[in-house]
Amino acid sequence: MPSKEDILAFVADNPGRAGKREIARHFGIIGGARIHLKKMLRDLSDEGLLEKRNKRMIRPGDLPPVFVANLVARDSDGDLLGTPLDWDDEEGDPPKILILTGKTKTTQPGLGDRALIRLTEAETGPEAEYAARVIRVLEKRQGAILGILRQRDGNRPPYLEPIDRKQRELDVDPTDLKDAEDGDLVSVQVSRSGRYGHPRASIVERFGSMHSEKAVSEIALQSHGIPHVFPAAVVDQAEAARPVETLGKREDWRQIPLITIDPPDAKDHDDAVYAEPDPDEDNKGGQIVYVAIADVAHYVTPGSPMDREANLRGNSVYFPDRVIPMLPERISNQLCSLREKEDKPAMAVRMVFDRNGRKISHSFHRVLMRSAAKLSYIQAQKAIDGATDEATETLLDGVLKPLWAAYDVLNKGREAREPLDLDLPERKIKLKDDGTVDHVYVPERLDAHKLIEEFMIQANVSAAETLEKKKSPLLYRIHDASTPEKLESLKDFLSTLDMKLPSTGGLRPSVFNAILAKVKDTPQAHLVNEVVLRSQAQAEYAPQNIGHFGLNLRRYAHFTSPIRRYADLIVHRGLISALGLGGDGLPEGIESKLEAIGAEISSAERRAMLAERDTIDRLIALWMTDRIGATFQGRIAGVVKSGMFIRLEESGADGFVPASTIGLDYYRYDEASHALIGDKTGETYQLGDQVEVRLVEAAPFAGALTFEVVSHGRIAGKKIRKASAPKARRGPPKGARAKKSAGKGNRRRSS
Repeated sequence: MPSKEDILAFVADNPGRAGKREIARHFGIIGGARIHLKKMLRDLSDEGLLEKRNKRMIRPGDLPPVFVANLVARDSDGDLLGTPLDWDDEEGDPPKILILTGKTKTTQPGLGDRALIRLTEAETGPEAEYAARVIRVLEKRQGAILGILRQRDGNRPPYLEPIDRKQRELDVDPTDLKDAEDGDLVSVQVSRSGRYGHPRASIVERFGSMHSEKAVSEIALQSHGIPHVFPAAVVDQAEAARPVETLGKREDWRQIPLITIDPPDAKDHDDAVYAEPDPDEDNKGGQIVYVAIADVAHYVTPGSPMDREANLRGNSVYFPDRVIPMLPERISNQLCSLREKEDKPAMAVRMVFDRNGRKISHSFHRVLMRSAAKLSYIQAQKAIDGATDEATETLLDGVLKPLWAAYDVLNKGREAREPLDLDLPERKIKLKDDGTVDHVYVPERLDAHKLIEEFMIQANVSAAETLEKKKSPLLYRIHDASTPEKLESLKDFLSTLDMKLPSTGGLRPSVFNAILAKVKDTPQAHLVNEVVLRSQAQAEYAPQNIGHFGLNLRRYAHFTSPIRRYADLIVHRGLISALGLGGDGLPEGIESKLEAIGAEISSAERRAMLAERDTIDRLIALWMTDRIGATFQGRIAGVVKSGMFIRLEESGADGFVPASTIGLDYYRYDEASHALIGDKTGETYQLGDQVEVRLVEAAPFAGALTFEVVSHGRIAGKKIRKASAPKARRGPPKGARAKKSAGKGNRRRSS
C-alpha cells in the first residue's frame, strides 16, 4: 500500500484528475486492498488534507477539473488568462490559468468573457499556474453602451437612445448624470435590470454635444472596437523612457541637413529626407538620397507592455481633429518625433540612383541625427515655386532644390516602372474651434507630396531587399493581382464604353493605366477610375511574398512609419538583427508568429479605415441636417438593385437614392453597365453620370444621407423628360448607406 504522503503527492501532480480508480490503478491496488485505500482516503479527508469533488480527490485550494472562469488578462504572447469565478479571497490571490481556445465559434472567448473550462496538461509558461481548454463561453463581455441622453418631461427619469439600433432604450439613473445634458453623447453601463420594464443604466462617461468631432469619433471607436485607452503599465513604461543623449555606437549624421516635410498640423515627425548629386564620375547625373526614420525599436522592446499594446492596436487611427496613436504620446510625439534642431536616434538608409532613376546600391545605418527644419508640404512647394519664407529662404539652394532634382531622377524610374496610376481625389474636413464641420474640401496634390511618397517607397523597397538577402524573417506588404471574377466584371463594364481589356496573358498595371489615360479629362474619367479601383485586390501584410501589383514591385515592405504602424517596427527589428546594429532586434521564435501577426495588423488596418470613413460620413451628415430640401449637383458613385449612391460635387458627401423614388417606370439593374434602366422608357442612370438631387433625409447616427433625383436620365446619351413627377419617397432600404472601396487615411499611407 502507498503511504498517505505518496497519495497526496499523486493528487498534487494530477490536480482535478485523481479519483479513487485512478489512484488504485497508479499504485497497482487490486482486490481487497481497495478497502484499505478507501479508508486511507476517508482519513485524509477527515484530516482536511483532501476534498472530494465530482468523484475526484483534490487538495484544499486546488482547482476542480471543470469550473467557470473569468477571462481577465493576456500574457506576453497575447494568450488569454483566466481566474476561477468561485474563489475565496482569504486563500490569497486566485491562480492564473492559461486559456487554450477551441476551433468552433462556441469556444472563441474574448477578454472580459466568462467561460466553462476544463483543466488539461499543457505548458503554461511563467505567467500561469494551470492550463485549461474552453468548453463553452457562458457570457460575453458586456461593455459600455453608447448613446444619446434624452430628458423626459415631469418626474420621469431620462433615457438613453442607443447608437446601435439593435439595442433597446435604457432608463438612466438620474442621480449621477456626470453633468450630461439633453442631446449629449454618453456611455452607460447597465447597473440593474428587472424582469419587467426597461433595464436601468448609469452613465460612465460624457463626451459632450453630438455635434462635436470628439463625440462622433467616439462612436467609431466604440462600434469598431478600437483600443484607445493605454493600460497603466504602458503609460508607466513610456514615462520611464529616457532620450538618447550620447552617440554611443551610432553613426553621427547630425551634420547632414535632413528635413521633415509633413502636413502643417502633424505632431509626430517620423521621417526626414536629404539628397545630393552623386560625386562619382562613373555615375554622372546620379543622385544620393538619404531617408532617416525614427528609431522606435530603441524604446519599444519585444514583449514589453508598449510592444504588446502596439501589436494589439496595429496602427494609429486618424480622425479629422483627433489621433488615436499606436504608441503613447511621450514616445510618438516627443522621444521618437524627429523635432527640429533636436538630436534624435534614427534608422537611416542611404540610396544611390543613376540618372534614369534606377537604384544602384543602398545601405542601412543606425544614427544620431538633427533635423535642420520642419516644413509643411505647402511651405516646401511654395519655396520651389518661387515664394520662399523666413524658414525656406536659407534652405532653398542647399536642401530643397537638391531634393527636387533627386525627385526628378526618381520620377523617371517610377514612370519606367509604371505603377497603377489612379486619380481619385481624397476629401478632407475642416473643423471649427468647437469641433463642428466648417467645410469639406479636396486638397491639391502637390509635387511635394509625390516627392516624399517616392522617397518612402524606395526606402521600403531597400528594406525588403536587405532582409530578403539576409534571409531574415520579414513581413512583406503584398498586393495581389485582381481575381478573374473581378476582371470579368471590369471587362463587361468597359465594353459598355467601347473599351477592351485584354482577355489573355497576365495583366500589368500599365494595362490599366492605358485605359485610364484614354478617359482622362473626359466625363467618364471619374467613373472609370472608380471601377478600376473596385477591380483591385486589397493590400495586406504577410511573411510570404507575392509582390506588390499596384506599385509594380517584386518585393516591398513597410519601413518608414514605425511610430504609427506595427509592421514597420517589425521590419526595423529585422534590420537591427540582420545587420548587427544592436541587441534590440527580433525576438526568438518570431518566425512562427509572423503569419498571425500579419493577419491581425491587416485586420486592424481595415478596422481603422472603416472607423475613419464612418467618422467623416457622420460629421458630414450632421453638417447637412440643416440643409434638408436643398438641391445639389452630384455624380452617381455606385449602382445596386435597390438604388444609386450619389457623391456630391461640392463636398464629396455620399448619399443614397432609393430606386422606388426615381419615377413611375420600373428600373432594372444592369450589372455589366453599372446602371439602372427603365423598362418602358429606357431611361438610364449609369455609374459616373452627373445628376441633380434633393436632400430629403440626414441620419447623423448612421452617417447616411437620402436623396431624390430631380434631374432626368438619358437614352443613348440624350436627356429625356419623365412621364410624370417622381413617386412619393418610400425611404431608403434599412441600413442603406454609401460604401466606398478607397481608404481615407488622413496622413500619408504608403500602398
